[in-house]
Amino acid sequence: MADHTITLLIVDDHPVVRDGLRGMFAASPDFEVLGEAGDGVEAVALVERLDPDVVLMDLRMPGGPGVEAIAELTRRGARCEVLVLTTYDTDSDTLPAIEAGATGYLLKDAPRDELFAAVRAAAAGRSVLSPAVASRLVSRVRSPRPGGEALSSREREVLGLVAKGTSNRAIAALLFVSEATVKTHLTHVYTKLGVSDRAAAVAVAYDRGILGAEA
Repeated sequence: MADHTITLLIVDDHPVVRDGLRGMFAASPDFEVLGEAGDGVEAVALVERLDPDVVLMDLRMPGGPGVEAIAELTRRGARCEVLVLTTYDTDSDTLPAIEAGATGYLLKDAPRDELFAAVRAAAAGRSVLSPAVASRLVSRVRSPRPGGEALSSREREVLGLVAKGTSNRAIAALLFVSEATVKTHLTHVYTKLGVSDRAAAVAVAYDRGILGAEA
């Protein structure tokens, strides 16, 4: 059992999907579902009211797209981590969601144990990508230009702190910004370096000389 019960908000426009997910998580003492939303607009309002640890976010919803909701939560500096749970793994869905601030991206055919592990990882601030999405994302964001896009000074600063093993929360405190802002900086770093997680970003940054001995 987890040291802390992870609270969830389930966002999907299909009631049967919400019911299934609620039942699945209710069967484990590690999780508590605080509420459900049928579209992105309702999701943003509920996050503000319920303050969940993790939001399970569908993307394509008639009443308000998931990507817009993720971007709005990022803008508001919401504490929650957003884990996209969708049927779609196309580039047009994956990249905007990650760029908007999603912590992870999982497909709805993921086994229960994989979903539980992903939610635990997301709650801890770790990036979660299904293998299919990760391979698509990495090949998509790898720029054909040899050097890729240069990191900004703030992105280099955040990456330097990541290289020292600093958590997102600690980085936010050190730089006097929200955790959501730190996540956004890291998302940009991942995109520019053509990677999908913290360890790979640090490794590539050292390999390219972006980070030196002083990092």
